[in-house]
Amino acid sequence: MTASPTADVPQRTDRRALVSWALWDWGSAAFNAVVTTFVFSTYLASRAFVDPALVADTSAAGKALVERELAHNAAVVSTALTIAGIVVALVAPAIGRLADSSGHRRRSVLIATIGIALSIGGMVFVAPSQPYLLLGAALLGIGTVAYEIASVGYNAMLGQVATGEQTGRVSAIGWAAGYFGGIVLLVVLLVLCIQDFGGGDVAGLLRLPATVASGQWDVRVAIGIAAVWLAVSSIPLFVTVPEAAPDRSRTGSLLGAYVDLVRDVARLWRERRNVLAFLLASAVFRDGVGAVFTFGGIVAAQVFGFSASQVILFAIAANVVAGIATFLSGRLDDRFGSRAIIAVSLVGLAVCGIGVFAVGTVTAGFWVLGLTLALFVGPVQASSRAYLARLATPGREGELFGLYATTGRAASFLAPALFGVAVTIGGSTRYGILGVVVVLVAGLVLMAVVKREPRAVR
Repeated sequence: MTASPTADVPQRTDRRALVSWALWDWGSAAFNAVVTTFVFSTYLASRAFVDPALVADTSAAGKALVERELAHNAAVVSTALTIAGIVVALVAPAIGRLADSSGHRRRSVLIATIGIALSIGGMVFVAPSQPYLLLGAALLGIGTVAYEIASVGYNAMLGQVATGEQTGRVSAIGWAAGYFGGIVLLVVLLVLCIQDFGGGDVAGLLRLPATVASGQWDVRVAIGIAAVWLAVSSIPLFVTVPEAAPDRSRTGSLLGAYVDLVRDVARLWRERRNVLAFLLASAVFRDGVGAVFTFGGIVAAQVFGFSASQVILFAIAANVVAGIATFLSGRLDDRFGSRAIIAVSLVGLAVCGIGVFAVGTVTAGFWVLGLTLALFVGPVQASSRAYLARLATPGREGELFGLYATTGRAASFLAPALFGVAVTIGGSTRYGILGVVVVLVAGLVLMAVVKREPRAVR
């Protein structure tokens, strides 16, 4: 007998399950904020992985060689993330579909979360030496694949912890929890590990000797703390939120999952083109939104002269703003619809991006416009997830969020590519902002053909 796909979906929002679900987002800040954005990826692309003899050479030729090595380090990191993106694009839809059909959605998230924690833990052993660069990049790629796979099942679980009329609100709570988790974790790491306060000397509870600071054990201890943070924060999800009911009507093999996937995409084209239109539009604008944080630290450092600790302080402030805005946007999403929130947020992001470009190198202008821009980052991400959750067939959310991950990865080259082109043409990192703005505007244009989502039946 085939179980009903909606048998385990609660009819009322379970607060205990909601908190447990949101805590995974809280813990995932260990990967988003620490690994991919502000600490580990920056560490890999830094002078820590350049031959010390070259760094010590202050001649023009020596500086040129250092810049070349730094570019090589950044290219290695970029290549690892590109390969990870290809892997995710290939496997995410099938894994999501298999999780739906087997009723092992929570298990898929658990296994992938263990993979994330282990990859972060392995980063502790990446010493600041050239031979360790490839190891660090490989761990970054593995962690990215694990994180994206975990996100497929995790996003699909939204329907298990929220009723239809509260989908937008609950999705926003999860995203806000991620931002606030990032705030707390970054503050902890800034106080305990990161020593650079613009040349100042601030005591921390885990004060590190000067011989192991500055890109060595300060970063590696921070990474170790992040791994524990993720592991502990994830536990409630696996204890509290039940498995979804299996959908026995779906194929249970990996090969069969891909065959069914092709058929379903063709069916979506025939019967639900709005879903495909949204997947395309969201792939573009999500790449632009992701680039806001990915390149925000680079712009802050290279254009506005922020030190490493100042970049983290800005990140903390931006996360505070984004977290509050995302939490408040949930009610607006349920009131006006996800599509409206996405459109308004994209307009706000584009306008603020142009403003950051226009202020030149005025630091105060970057702070004001950068924090204003942060108002719109969270809402567009949370509403995008809520929009798709409202369109998903009950019991088959995993396959749709698998496609969501795949399309997002398929377009992940856009913002980095246009950022690089704009920098090359303009001759300054500041021009890269315009490249990101172009991607955001393109996503907004594509959203114009996407229909408003159906309202929930109360």
